[in-house]
Amino acid sequence: MKILIVEDELRTADYLSKGLTEQGCAVDMAHNGIDGQHLALTHEYDVIVLDVMLPGQDGFSVLRALRAVKQTPVIMLTARDRVEDRIKGLHEGADDYLVKPFSFLELLARLQALNRRGRKQEPMQLRIADLQIDLLARKAFRGSGGGSTRIDLTAKEFALLAVLARRQGEILSKTAIAELVWDMNFDSNTNVVEVAIKRLRDKIDVPFSPKLLHTIRGMGYVMEVRESGGEGVAP
Repeated sequence: MKILIVEDELRTADYLSKGLTEQGCAVDMAHNGIDGQHLALTHEYDVIVLDVMLPGQDGFSVLRALRAVKQTPVIMLTARDRVEDRIKGLHEGADDYLVKPFSFLELLARLQALNRRGRKQEPMQLRIADLQIDLLARKAFRGSGGGSTRIDLTAKEFALLAVLARRQGEILSKTAIAELVWDMNFDSNTNVVEVAIKRLRDKIDVPFSPKLLHTIRGMGYVMEVRESGGEGVAP
Protein backbone atom coordinates (compact mmCIF):
# COMPACT_ATOMS: atom_id res chain seq x y z
CA MET A 1 0.00 0.00 0.00
CA LYS A 2 1.41 3.40 -0.99
CA ILE A 3 0.34 6.23 1.33
CA LEU A 4 0.75 10.00 1.36
CA ILE A 5 0.76 11.67 4.79
CA VAL A 6 0.09 15.42 4.80
CA GLU A 7 0.69 16.49 8.39
CA ASP A 8 2.49 19.56 9.77
CA GLU A 9 3.06 18.16 13.27
CA LEU A 10 6.47 16.55 12.78
CA ARG A 11 6.19 14.14 15.70
CA THR A 12 2.82 12.87 14.50
CA ALA A 13 4.05 12.59 10.91
CA ASP A 14 7.20 10.70 11.92
CA TYR A 15 5.20 8.41 14.21
CA LEU A 16 2.77 7.54 11.43
CA SER A 17 5.52 7.12 8.85
CA LYS A 18 7.50 4.76 11.08
CA GLY A 19 4.44 2.69 12.01
CA LEU A 20 3.17 2.37 8.44
CA THR A 21 6.63 1.56 7.08
CA GLU A 22 6.90 -1.25 9.63
CA GLN A 23 3.62 -2.57 8.20
CA GLY A 24 5.22 -2.77 4.75
CA CYS A 25 3.70 0.43 3.35
CA ALA A 26 5.54 2.90 1.12
CA VAL A 27 5.12 6.34 2.67
CA ASP A 28 5.60 9.84 1.26
CA MET A 29 5.27 12.89 3.53
CA ALA A 30 4.44 16.56 3.15
CA HIS A 31 4.34 19.08 5.98
CA ASN A 32 2.23 21.81 4.38
CA GLY A 33 -0.81 22.04 2.14
CA ILE A 34 1.03 23.28 -0.95
CA ASP A 35 3.52 20.40 -1.01
CA GLY A 36 0.78 17.94 -0.10
CA GLN A 37 -1.40 19.07 -2.98
CA HIS A 38 1.50 18.82 -5.42
CA LEU A 39 2.31 15.25 -4.38
CA ALA A 40 -1.34 14.20 -4.37
CA LEU A 41 -1.87 15.49 -7.90
CA THR A 42 1.38 14.30 -9.46
CA HIS A 43 1.76 10.84 -7.87
CA GLU A 44 -0.50 7.82 -7.48
CA TYR A 45 -1.40 6.71 -3.95
CA ASP A 46 -3.64 4.02 -2.55
CA VAL A 47 -4.76 6.26 0.34
CA ILE A 48 -4.00 9.82 1.51
CA VAL A 49 -3.92 10.84 5.19
CA LEU A 50 -4.71 14.56 5.20
CA ASP A 51 -4.64 16.90 8.20
CA VAL A 52 -7.23 19.70 8.23
CA MET A 53 -5.10 22.47 9.76
CA LEU A 54 -2.07 22.96 7.52
CA PRO A 55 0.24 25.89 6.71
CA GLY A 56 0.14 27.20 3.16
CA GLN A 57 -3.41 26.02 2.53
CA ASP A 58 -5.72 23.96 4.64
CA GLY A 59 -6.75 20.36 4.12
CA PHE A 60 -10.17 21.28 2.75
CA SER A 61 -8.52 23.27 -0.08
CA VAL A 62 -6.17 20.39 -0.85
CA LEU A 63 -9.11 17.99 -0.90
CA ARG A 64 -11.11 20.19 -3.28
CA ALA A 65 -8.16 20.42 -5.69
CA LEU A 66 -7.68 16.66 -5.53
CA ARG A 67 -11.34 15.83 -6.08
CA ALA A 68 -11.38 17.98 -9.22
CA VAL A 69 -9.17 15.41 -10.95
CA LYS A 70 -8.82 12.26 -8.79
CA GLN A 71 -10.81 9.99 -6.52
CA THR A 72 -7.93 8.74 -4.36
CA PRO A 73 -9.35 7.65 -0.96
CA VAL A 74 -8.71 10.29 1.74
CA ILE A 75 -8.79 10.07 5.54
CA MET A 76 -8.88 13.49 7.15
CA LEU A 77 -7.28 14.16 10.53
CA THR A 78 -8.31 16.98 12.86
CA ALA A 79 -7.74 18.08 16.43
CA ARG A 80 -11.17 19.68 16.43
CA ASP A 81 -14.00 17.32 17.31
CA ARG A 82 -16.69 19.50 15.77
CA VAL A 83 -19.56 17.96 13.85
CA GLU A 84 -19.49 20.91 11.44
CA ASP A 85 -15.87 20.16 10.48
CA ARG A 86 -16.59 16.49 9.88
CA ILE A 87 -19.64 17.30 7.78
CA LYS A 88 -17.65 19.83 5.75
CA GLY A 89 -14.88 17.31 5.11
CA LEU A 90 -17.31 14.63 3.99
CA HIS A 91 -19.13 17.10 1.74
CA GLU A 92 -15.81 18.09 0.16
CA GLY A 93 -15.19 14.45 -0.72
CA ALA A 94 -13.34 12.88 2.23
CA ASP A 95 -13.86 9.13 2.59
CA ASP A 96 -13.25 8.96 6.33
CA TYR A 97 -12.56 11.22 9.31
CA LEU A 98 -10.43 10.64 12.40
CA VAL A 99 -10.15 12.96 15.41
CA LYS A 100 -6.83 13.42 17.24
CA PRO A 101 -5.62 11.80 19.40
CA PHE A 102 -6.33 8.48 17.71
CA SER A 103 -5.21 4.88 17.92
CA PHE A 104 -2.62 3.87 15.32
CA LEU A 105 -4.28 0.47 15.01
CA GLU A 106 -7.61 2.15 14.27
CA LEU A 107 -6.01 4.32 11.59
CA LEU A 108 -4.31 1.27 10.09
CA ALA A 109 -7.61 -0.63 10.00
CA ARG A 110 -9.34 2.30 8.27
CA LEU A 111 -6.50 2.63 5.75
CA GLN A 112 -6.74 -1.07 4.94
CA ALA A 113 -10.52 -0.85 4.59
CA LEU A 114 -10.26 2.09 2.18
CA ASN A 115 -7.53 0.34 0.23
CA ARG A 116 -9.68 -2.77 -0.12
CA ARG A 117 -12.62 -0.63 -1.22
CA GLY A 118 -10.46 1.11 -3.81
CA ARG A 119 -9.21 -2.26 -5.05
CA LYS A 120 -12.55 -4.08 -4.88
CA GLN A 121 -12.10 -5.30 -8.45
CA GLU A 122 -8.69 -6.75 -7.65
CA PRO A 123 -8.53 -10.34 -6.36
CA MET A 124 -7.15 -10.77 -2.88
CA GLN A 125 -5.60 -14.11 -3.86
CA LEU A 126 -2.91 -14.23 -6.55
CA ARG A 127 -1.41 -17.35 -8.08
CA ILE A 128 1.64 -17.70 -10.33
CA ALA A 129 2.47 -21.32 -11.13
CA ASP A 130 2.50 -22.94 -7.65
CA LEU A 131 3.14 -19.66 -5.82
CA GLN A 132 0.07 -18.57 -3.87
CA ILE A 133 -0.18 -15.06 -2.41
CA ASP A 134 -2.86 -13.96 0.03
CA LEU A 135 -2.82 -10.15 -0.16
CA LEU A 136 -5.26 -9.73 2.73
CA ALA A 137 -3.55 -12.08 5.19
CA ARG A 138 -0.12 -11.11 3.80
CA LYS A 139 0.98 -14.72 3.45
CA ALA A 140 2.72 -16.62 0.66
CA PHE A 141 3.02 -20.33 -0.10
CA ARG A 142 4.70 -22.48 -2.75
CA GLY A 143 3.71 -25.98 -3.68
CA SER A 144 0.47 -27.66 -4.61
CA GLY A 145 -2.13 -29.53 -2.64
CA GLY A 146 -1.02 -30.75 0.77
CA GLY A 147 2.59 -30.03 -0.12
CA SER A 148 2.34 -26.25 0.12
CA THR A 149 5.18 -24.59 2.04
CA ARG A 150 4.66 -21.33 3.95
CA ILE A 151 7.26 -18.73 2.97
CA ASP A 152 8.32 -16.46 5.81
CA LEU A 153 8.69 -12.91 4.50
CA THR A 154 9.44 -9.57 6.14
CA ALA A 155 6.98 -6.72 5.61
CA LYS A 156 9.14 -5.20 2.85
CA GLU A 157 9.73 -8.56 1.19
CA PHE A 158 5.99 -9.18 1.05
CA ALA A 159 5.39 -5.66 -0.32
CA LEU A 160 8.00 -6.33 -3.02
CA LEU A 161 6.43 -9.69 -3.86
CA ALA A 162 2.96 -8.14 -4.06
CA VAL A 163 4.15 -5.41 -6.46
CA LEU A 164 5.86 -7.94 -8.75
CA ALA A 165 2.94 -10.38 -8.64
CA ARG A 166 0.30 -7.74 -9.34
CA ARG A 167 2.30 -6.75 -12.43
CA GLN A 168 3.06 -10.27 -13.55
CA GLY A 169 4.79 -10.24 -16.93
CA GLU A 170 5.68 -6.54 -16.71
CA ILE A 171 9.34 -5.53 -16.47
CA LEU A 172 9.79 -3.14 -13.54
CA SER A 173 12.88 -0.94 -13.32
CA LYS A 174 14.79 -0.39 -10.08
CA THR A 175 13.40 3.15 -9.94
CA ALA A 176 9.80 1.93 -10.33
CA ILE A 177 10.28 -0.73 -7.66
CA ALA A 178 11.88 1.80 -5.32
CA GLU A 179 8.95 4.19 -5.66
CA LEU A 180 6.31 1.47 -5.29
CA VAL A 181 7.88 -0.41 -2.39
CA TRP A 182 9.88 2.27 -0.56
CA ASP A 183 9.13 5.96 -1.15
CA MET A 184 9.77 8.79 -3.59
CA ASN A 185 12.95 9.87 -1.78
CA PHE A 186 14.58 6.47 -2.17
CA ASP A 187 18.04 6.62 -3.76
CA SER A 188 17.87 4.12 -6.63
CA ASN A 189 21.64 4.39 -7.10
CA THR A 190 22.15 2.24 -4.01
CA ASN A 191 21.99 -1.55 -4.12
CA VAL A 192 19.01 -1.85 -1.76
CA VAL A 193 16.71 -3.04 -4.56
CA GLU A 194 19.18 -5.68 -5.70
CA VAL A 195 19.66 -6.90 -2.14
CA ALA A 196 15.89 -7.08 -1.58
CA ILE A 197 15.39 -8.96 -4.86
CA LYS A 198 18.11 -11.47 -3.93
CA ARG A 199 16.58 -12.10 -0.51
CA LEU A 200 13.13 -12.55 -2.04
CA ARG A 201 14.50 -14.87 -4.73
CA ASP A 202 16.32 -16.95 -2.11
CA LYS A 203 12.99 -17.55 -0.40
CA ILE A 204 10.51 -17.99 -3.25
CA ASP A 205 12.70 -19.40 -6.04
CA VAL A 206 15.91 -21.08 -4.90
CA PRO A 207 14.23 -24.02 -3.11
CA PHE A 208 11.53 -24.42 -5.78
CA SER A 209 10.91 -24.91 -9.47
CA PRO A 210 9.98 -23.36 -11.86
CA LYS A 211 11.87 -20.12 -11.27
CA LEU A 212 9.51 -17.13 -11.29
CA LEU A 213 11.60 -14.02 -10.53
CA HIS A 214 13.82 -13.03 -13.46
CA THR A 215 16.42 -10.31 -13.98
CA ILE A 216 16.35 -8.49 -17.32
CA ARG A 217 19.80 -6.96 -17.71
CA GLY A 218 19.77 -3.22 -18.16
CA MET A 219 16.00 -3.05 -17.65
CA GLY A 220 14.86 -4.44 -14.32
CA TYR A 221 12.95 -7.41 -12.97
CA VAL A 222 9.90 -9.41 -13.96
CA MET A 223 7.83 -12.13 -12.35
CA GLU A 224 6.45 -14.67 -14.81
CA VAL A 225 6.36 -18.33 -15.70
CA ARG A 226 8.80 -19.33 -18.44
CA GLU A 227 8.90 -22.62 -20.26
CA SER A 228 12.67 -22.35 -20.58
CA GLY A 229 15.47 -19.78 -20.57
CA GLY A 230 17.67 -18.17 -17.98
CA GLU A 231 17.99 -14.95 -16.15
CA GLY A 232 19.26 -11.84 -17.78
CA VAL A 233 17.71 -12.38 -21.20
CA ALA A 234 14.76 -10.28 -22.24
CA PRO A 235 11.85 -12.33 -23.61
